[in-house]
Amino acid sequence: MAEITVLNHVSLDGVVQSPAGPDEDPRDGFALGGWAAPRMDQVLGEFLGSRMGGEGALLFGRRTYTQFASFWPHQTDNPYTAVLDRTTKYVVSTTLTEPLGWQSSVLLPGVDAVAELRSASEEPLTVMGSGDLVASLREEDLVDRYVLMVHPVLLGTGHRLFTDTSSPADLRLTDTLTTTTGVVVVSYERAR
Repeated sequence: MAEITVLNHVSLDGVVQSPAGPDEDPRDGFALGGWAAPRMDQVLGEFLGSRMGGEGALLFGRRTYTQFASFWPHQTDNPYTAVLDRTTKYVVSTTLTEPLGWQSSVLLPGVDAVAELRSASEEPLTVMGSGDLVASLREEDLVDRYVLMVHPVLLGTGHRLFTDTSSPADLRLTDTLTTTTGVVVVSYERAR
């Protein structure tokens, strides 16, 4: 069975909305986009690079996939584009249609298809961003590991990783890493 890992930037108060840029996800009038960028350093860059170049496939929700697909295939001055291009990217969406524009992309029609893929495969799956998808996966108890880059910032508003409607789950701390800018990368496994 494939393991599903959630890899996400999160503010200290739990916000995951629009960490990379001001226009990334302005839903509900969110005007604080780009909050993670000032805290990027070499430590976090190397950590993310190792995750992008690791084994397995990526799992995206529609919004995050669309953003990645509009940016990464057009970048030529980094070591990540070639890896991302050849990595299988599963996209959970009920609104997109095939063929998807970014090479090695496969459309999944919903969370049930993710559960089937997880059961049928040994290939690890990493969810990047995709907060709405993470919530759906969590509700179906499909997340095996959370790797959270906790930024020392309180945003007060925005879509949160865990909400009042989240199901209870026991987790076990497996690793930590602290960056030079105070970001703490924490890894938790689902205690089953």
